[in-house]
Amino acid sequence: MTDIAVVGAGIMGHALALVFALGGHKVRLTDSHGPTLERAPGLIDAAARTLVEAGEIDAAWTDGRLDDAITPCGRLSDTVARADVIVEAIVERRDAKQALFAQIDEMARPDAILASNTSNLDIFPLVPASRQKRTLIAHWYTPPYLIDLVDIVPGAETEPAVVETMRDLVTALGKKPVVFRKFIAGYVANRIQEAIWLEVCRLLDDGVVSAREIDDSVIHGLALRLPILGVLAKGDFTGVDLLQLNLGNMPYTPPEVTGRSATVDRLIAEGRTGVKAGKGFFDWGGREARELFRERDRRILKLKQALRGIGPMEGA
Repeated sequence: MTDIAVVGAGIMGHALALVFALGGHKVRLTDSHGPTLERAPGLIDAAARTLVEAGEIDAAWTDGRLDDAITPCGRLSDTVARADVIVEAIVERRDAKQALFAQIDEMARPDAILASNTSNLDIFPLVPASRQKRTLIAHWYTPPYLIDLVDIVPGAETEPAVVETMRDLVTALGKKPVVFRKFIAGYVANRIQEAIWLEVCRLLDDGVVSAREIDDSVIHGLALRLPILGVLAKGDFTGVDLLQLNLGNMPYTPPEVTGRSATVDRLIAEGRTGVKAGKGFFDWGGREARELFRERDRRILKLKQALRGIGPMEGA
């Protein structure tokens, strides 16, 4: 059992606390914003119930058992002082992370591993020199109790043993670690996702198709093959020679990166910020956000269970 400290109890932090607890670890969870920390146990319990209902975890994981495994802490020092692994899951702001890393450096054991969940930031210049050898990025995807991918990224000074320890820890949780040789913003999945978003915004802004037609194209065309073949294995089945011809014939020009989308700006102006507002690209029929998130989780779990039985086609 590893002693885990999770700093940040928001959308990722509380869910990571659940993942580590289900893996048999003792977890302490903190947040500088009191109401966020107060909401975390209820969100953890709700996510666990979804997993129990789907048969993913044993029904013995009651609210009481989770309370024993995960301890909310009001003070950072109480959270990190004894931790073997400190998971940083706070806001994506350089100043906030740098300030937190400095506090952790004063409060944590010298041999503790510091693992940042940052999505895009190169956090290594923000970490005190004394922590560089024991620091890495361990980037999870939301919701981490359903999505298995974890990006593990060492810094220039990170000890190889720290990388292996984190890889083994993540693997033991039933997750799929991808270990990078060096930091690159967005890693693999997010970089591909951002490229998709750029193209989607262009199609919407240019009025080529509707939001529904874009999602239909992805769900019924692109996505159906991806869980089985990925991208490069699909290229093998298509034929690398045909791929070479397609690259030469492709009339594709990537969208210009402007940092704006007229469609997105219009939705924001109308208050259509997504499920939390009941409307975004789609109207969600006045249903509560919590209900919609639970339905999403149930559907992802059914797909995950089916894919577990099917398995991907993997070449050597």
